[in-house]
Amino acid sequence: MQNIRNIAIIAHVDHGKTTLVDKILHSCQLFRDNQETGELILDNNDLERERGITIVSKNVSVNYKGVKINIIDTPGHADFGGEVERVLKMADGVLLLVDAFEGAMPQTRFVTQKALALGLKPIVVINKVDKENCRPEEVHESIFELFFNLEATEDQLDFPVIYGSSKQGWMSTDWNKPTEDIFPLLDAILEHIPSAPVSEGTLQMQITSLDYSSFVGRIAVGRVARGVIKENMPVSLVKRDGQIQKSRIKELYTFEGLGKIKAQEVKSGDICAVVGIEGFEIGDTIADFEKPEQLEVIHIDEPTMNMLFTINTSPFFGKEGKFVTSRHLRDRLYKEMEKNLALKVVETESPDSYLVYGRGILHLSVLIETMRREGYEIQVGQPQVIIKEVDGVKCEPVETLIVDVPGEVAGKVIELVTQKKGELLVMEPKGDLQHLEFEIPARGIIGLRNNVLTATAGEAIMAHRFKAYEPWKGTIPGRLNGVLVSMEKGQTTAYSIDKLQDRGRFFVDPGVDVYEGQIVGEHIRDNDLVVNIVKGKQLTNMRASGSDDNVRIAPAIKFSLEEAMEYIQNDEYIEVTPKSMRLRKIYLTENERKVNAKKFA
Repeated sequence: MQNIRNIAIIAHVDHGKTTLVDKILHSCQLFRDNQETGELILDNNDLERERGITIVSKNVSVNYKGVKINIIDTPGHADFGGEVERVLKMADGVLLLVDAFEGAMPQTRFVTQKALALGLKPIVVINKVDKENCRPEEVHESIFELFFNLEATEDQLDFPVIYGSSKQGWMSTDWNKPTEDIFPLLDAILEHIPSAPVSEGTLQMQITSLDYSSFVGRIAVGRVARGVIKENMPVSLVKRDGQIQKSRIKELYTFEGLGKIKAQEVKSGDICAVVGIEGFEIGDTIADFEKPEQLEVIHIDEPTMNMLFTINTSPFFGKEGKFVTSRHLRDRLYKEMEKNLALKVVETESPDSYLVYGRGILHLSVLIETMRREGYEIQVGQPQVIIKEVDGVKCEPVETLIVDVPGEVAGKVIELVTQKKGELLVMEPKGDLQHLEFEIPARGIIGLRNNVLTATAGEAIMAHRFKAYEPWKGTIPGRLNGVLVSMEKGQTTAYSIDKLQDRGRFFVDPGVDVYEGQIVGEHIRDNDLVVNIVKGKQLTNMRASGSDDNVRIAPAIKFSLEEAMEYIQNDEYIEVTPKSMRLRKIYLTENERKVNAKKFA
């Protein structure tokens, strides 16, 4: 029997997956004593570090008591569910990480369901038991109920539980008796997770993720399901649709620590990286040259939202970005589709615009942010949910929404959610917070987070996940206020902003370049207002004591990308360039807007 354990770490966002992987790497002495490693070693791209979330799953391996443990770190957001679904194929067991206070959250349920359906053996880790008012026993019971509801087998229901705090670096079988290290967890992995089985026969390996190197191009990563894969071996590549291409393997690598090492051959059960295969996609099977047999294709949940991506057509086009043409945009979106399985790109009637389908606002905003950092200039439209017809009935995606909020403001949250056609299902106390569960159309969630955070002074904790397609719930009111639109191109002046402050709140500071049709603020009423914020003060040699006041300006409101995506309406675009983000009307002049008003009614 070979000594390999393949294990995926799954959890709700912010329950401590990546921190736990850090501690495992440190305690298995992967680094020299004086080596600077920093925190969250695996969240290695800028976006992941800034947002503090995992976006792309990664694998590392450690050696413990002579056994090689392959660890796969997965994202916690349901928007990146496509990532989780495909990497679970590489594992034999899962570490389900749960916060000792929050307990099972909606996204925990989502990934646990996928893992149990694949028949993986779970180990439950109740993390953060050093927190105040934590409730490990209650959480343990709720996890058991969750497994039971998700139809786990007898063997899966008999799961071992480890308590601990990955931040403080200890794990134990009893939460009242802290230990000094996390070895009890590693011992539990060796004891309960089955070792990777060796299956004899012809080669079968499914490609479950991609790596890229500027020297050798695209690298296929996956787990060898059957047989042995060797260097320089001729193979067949079986595509998702069953087509077969002949190919040859140039180099093989296995994962060792944070890096890869070269291997002559890899037996079934281990995870490896393959160089030299052309034109593969995620989900393809590398199989025997003579008698190729395909593995079951990875099934990914359907996208629930789409957005229009188009080239930048504003008067400031091309000033800041390197890639500004429709050819650049098209190539980049199709390249993203190769590795981002839950994403779909559809061409529209216009050669400059593409409809991009994704799992949610976060999924799409991470793509936009990545492109912007690479030097692309794009414009994106309002996110739209995807509507289907089921048995002749118009249906839309409905989500389960969970909000934990201080008791005194729970009423405000319920009011906001019911305005957006949400239904309250559960309301119960949880520590010193109220725990609310709703069912709400996915359309209603767009723009809701801002309002809820404002109403609760930033204290609400929100999480949601896709439930099912249900009949259309009727119209949902959009943004309540209109916007202030710039009348001219030029630089904003403090004088004109000061004089217009009673008309609304501004999104731009004085001394900023704006153009005609750019949205510069929010109106206090529900209609749009065209304003001139470029006008300067008429300088004459007359002075009067009454009119020469000091200018006092309220600070401009700055949106993050997600907030802007939730704010805009269907006749508006967000212009995203490497250095700036502006909101604008699709039709820039007032005349064009009046002519085309019926299109957006």
